[in-house]
Amino acid sequence: MTDRYRKVKDQTKLLLIGQRLNDGLLFKTGLYVILIAITVLYVTPLFHMISTSVKDVYDLFNPAVKWIPHSLKFDNYRTAFEGLNYLHTLRNSLLIAALTAVIQMFFCALTGYAFARLYLPGKNILFMIVVLTFVIPPETITIPTIMLFAKLGWLNTPLPIFIPAMFSQGLKGALFVIICRQFFNTLPKELEESAKIDGAGLIRTYFKIMLPLARPALIIVFLFSFVWNWNNMHQALLYLNNPEWQVLPLQFTQLQHFLDYQNAARGQLDMNEPVKMAATLLIVGPPLLLYMFLQRYFVEGVERTGMVE
Repeated sequence: MTDRYRKVKDQTKLLLIGQRLNDGLLFKTGLYVILIAITVLYVTPLFHMISTSVKDVYDLFNPAVKWIPHSLKFDNYRTAFEGLNYLHTLRNSLLIAALTAVIQMFFCALTGYAFARLYLPGKNILFMIVVLTFVIPPETITIPTIMLFAKLGWLNTPLPIFIPAMFSQGLKGALFVIICRQFFNTLPKELEESAKIDGAGLIRTYFKIMLPLARPALIIVFLFSFVWNWNNMHQALLYLNNPEWQVLPLQFTQLQHFLDYQNAARGQLDMNEPVKMAATLLIVGPPLLLYMFLQRYFVEGVERTGMVE
């Protein structure tokens, strides 16, 4: 009886605690509780946006209606679509965010490889300067940059966004250089030595061997650059204050004027919160879809670039 009791006790202990701490049922249960709590914390605002975006005025002020409205008012999305001038601003936002992300992905990878692998006189000093450009808030150099781009005639065009990105700068460009440098430092030097023995030069080694291996880091740079440029209102206010290059975040600030004009034309006072929520979902939708398709590569890239450290 004693041996049987000890056997059951050991099996119960093994089930609850496991051979290692992270193998047991208690650890896994606690981990799932934490993950579920974090998921609820992040998903609840999204559900609130979706629910509010299809409410009418009655459901908006009805305390009995929290998540599911009595009637679905999809007309809010049509109003938001018109107020955002969605097709035009979506095209501009996609063009600016995607093209800037591609430019930064290419040139920041090239710069990161140079810092990681090449012998350059004063390389450490140059890298410290790159880090300093990341630490300095961009708002502190707003006036000099505006004066510079005004003299070049680039204001009200995307050139102040594209051209700095070609020099591994732009929005968070220094961070992308650091990510790429960190990734290339993890690759074995034997790859380049083997390529050199086979007669490959520096450029061929980079584009044929090193760059394809850097796909996880490139995807991270592309995603971060795309989302940050998509949501960036600071540069849009400074450089794209032009109806021809209007982007979604900037157009959203003018949505209230459109709604006020519509309400005045109809001779009624209407609550605009559901329309604003619908407009917000239209704005955040493309980055969410992009992340859904690239999520697996993004997680792989975070692990391989050492960002978790």
